Amino acid sequence: MTAPRFPLMAGVDFTSRPTRRKPITVALGASDGGSVRLSRLDRHESFESFAQWLRTPGPWLGAFDFPFGLPRELVEALGWPREWLPLMRHYASLSRAEIRATFAAFCAARPAGAKFAHRACDGPAGSSPSMKWVNPPVAYMLHAGVPLLLDAGVHLPGLHAGDAARVALEAYPGLLARELIGARSYKSDERARQTPERLIARKDLIDALEQGRSRLGLRLRLTHAQRDALAADPSGDELDAVLCLVQAAWAAREPGFGLPAAIDPLEGWIVSAASA
Repeated sequence: MTAPRFPLMAGVDFTSRPTRRKPITVALGASDGGSVRLSRLDRHESFESFAQWLRTPGPWLGAFDFPFGLPRELVEALGWPREWLPLMRHYASLSRAEIRATFAAFCAARPAGAKFAHRACDGPAGSSPSMKWVNPPVAYMLHAGVPLLLDAGVHLPGLHAGDAARVALEAYPGLLARELIGARSYKSDERARQTPERLIARKDLIDALEQGRSRLGLRLRLTHAQRDALAADPSGDELDAVLCLVQAAWAAREPGFGLPAAIDPLEGWIVSAASA
C-alpha cells in the first residue's frame, strides 16, 4: 500500500479568546483512504501554545474552523487592498474595536435582509459571513487566526504559498454536521441549553460519522473511551474538531485538496463545500 501523502492530519476548533475553559481544540489522526482514526485531542489554552504546534514539522494537513478571507464586495467597498496578503496584513493591523465599528457602519448603510456581504463559499457551505463580529464572532477569529498561520509559514492553497509539507485549509464543521443530522442543535456553551436533546444529537452525529454516512465517504474510527468523551462534551468543541479532522482526511485524498478549480484568491474557500 502506498504511504499516505499526509501521515498526520488535524482538525482545529478555533476560538478568538483561548482560555483553560475554552481552549483551541486540535483533533489529531491518520487516514488510510477509507477511514480516519482519531489519535488524540490536544487543547491549547493560549495562542502561544497553538503557534508552537503550528510549527510541528510536516508532512501534515490541517482543517481549521475559522475564515481565511473576507468578502470581495466588502473589501472593494472599503477600499482595502485587493490582494490577499496585503489585505490580511492590513486587517491584522486593526483593533477589534476598529473592525467592529467599520463593519457596523458598512451594515448600517445597507438595506434590511442584506446587511452583510458574503463570500462565494458561504452559500454552498451554509456558513456565517466572515465579516460577522457576533454570534459567532468569526471576524475576530479571522483576525486572530490568519496571522498565526502566516507567522508559522504554512501553505494555504489558493491563497498564499508556504511550506508545502504543512497545509492549512479552511473548514466548517457545521457543513458536515448538517448533512448527517440536519438542523438539529448538538452543542451549546450555555449550561442552561446543554439539554438531553443535544446529547442525543451528539450521539446520533457520532454514530453517523462512524458509519460513514456522509458524501465524503469516510468512516470515523474511535475507541469506546473517545466516543463517550465526545458525546459528554456539551460545548461540542471536541466534536467540531473531529468533524474538521474528517474534512481534512477527505481533502488529503482529493486532487487539489478538493477545492474548486477557480476560487476567488481574495476570499478563499471552505473545504468540501460544493462548487456552484
